[in-house]
Amino acid sequence: MAGVPASLSGQDVGSFAYLTVKDRIPQILTKVIDTLHRHKSEFFEKHGEEGVEAEKKAISLLSKLRNELQTDKPIIPLVEKFVDTDIWNQYLEYQQSLINESDGKSRWFYSPWLFVECYMYRRIHEAIIQSPPINYFDVFKESKEQNFYESQESIIALCTHLQKLIKAIEDLDENQLKDEFFKLLQISLWGNKCDLSLSAGEGSSQKTDVVNSLEDLKPFILVNDVEHLWSLLRNCKKTREKASVISVYIVLDNSGFELVTDLILANFLLSSKLATEVHFYGKMIPWFVSDTTVHDFNWLIEQVKHANHKWMSKCGADWEDYIKMGKWVYHDHIFWTLPHEYCAMPQVAPDLYAELQKAHLILFKGDLNYRKLTGDRKWEFSVPFHQALNGFHPAPLCAIRTLKAEVQVGLQPGQGEQLMASEPSWWTTGKYGIFQYNGPL
Repeated sequence: MAGVPASLSGQDVGSFAYLTVKDRIPQILTKVIDTLHRHKSEFFEKHGEEGVEAEKKAISLLSKLRNELQTDKPIIPLVEKFVDTDIWNQYLEYQQSLINESDGKSRWFYSPWLFVECYMYRRIHEAIIQSPPINYFDVFKESKEQNFYESQESIIALCTHLQKLIKAIEDLDENQLKDEFFKLLQISLWGNKCDLSLSAGEGSSQKTDVVNSLEDLKPFILVNDVEHLWSLLRNCKKTREKASVISVYIVLDNSGFELVTDLILANFLLSSKLATEVHFYGKMIPWFVSDTTVHDFNWLIEQVKHANHKWMSKCGADWEDYIKMGKWVYHDHIFWTLPHEYCAMPQVAPDLYAELQKAHLILFKGDLNYRKLTGDRKWEFSVPFHQALNGFHPAPLCAIRTLKAEVQVGLQPGQGEQLMASEPSWWTTGKYGIFQYNGPL
């Protein structure tokens, strides 16, 4: 890949990548070990002594992993057979071929941050699947569910807002409809702040009414390409034949509150006829603490449907109907939990790339998607987004993220440097957000 800058890595002491590998990742592992400890009696009740032995085995494997990381040991191949094991081990070999170290081994602090962080979560999964009969256990399930429960008031406010909007939707003129679309996009953007991997698995729920905060948050949107999204979907709506389809794909990030904001946006897309179907892409295995799996997706809709609030339960019932009617479709694919950047998708997962090419618009939610879109590299701030995508363009796409990693492209000349001078941590706290579009204008 000629002409691309170096990957972010933990070897840059003091960088966000360094602090993640040094502090945040070990904290997450400690929390995972603690979670398994706390479920010991549940494992005993379900599986007897075998369950307790399995818990001990998983904890032993995870403690070994934590030690490898903290002592910067070589990164070792995966051993347990799973659908992606061979691809992971090939990628590890590829990483080792790039290394100049005397022993030619990939290490935690010297390998690309994107790779080692993904590898850590994949090793957590390996420790669990190596420990039957508890090999079904999602070590992050509790924290994801807690995030949903603690965000109840905000979720009620959003569901109420949506239901009132749907009632009036036929009476809205084009400008009003556009304003509402922009509002729900912003809600989905700021919902991305609720990221449990950033807080090392500690609470990260939404307790304020986002709808009423939008005006105050607007100055923190550094790149705002929402007009392009409106133009694209409005033109699709105007030119489509009665029988034709407008597909919006949402590559999901966090479960809990953020997922609710994504579902509310998806509901609006159907109600406003800006889309006729919405496809959601989640993770096949528990990932980055709070990422959405099929279990999280179905569980959340079930919770919303059975909520003790009429507008919230109405949303849940509608969402269930959309799934039954095929207007909402959930997919997962192992590629989303591989360490590859997205420009490798046509080679590594051509089936997925072909699927994405059918979309009229793809929304990539959150930081990990952005890091994989841009290769998680040391790009200059003003490098155009399409250049950082490095040839990845299955369909018109938009990255929607609050900034929680030291990678950002497509800024105005001097904009990033100015922020860096006044607020050195501007790109890692989730304070700022972007809607960054690549596609026909």
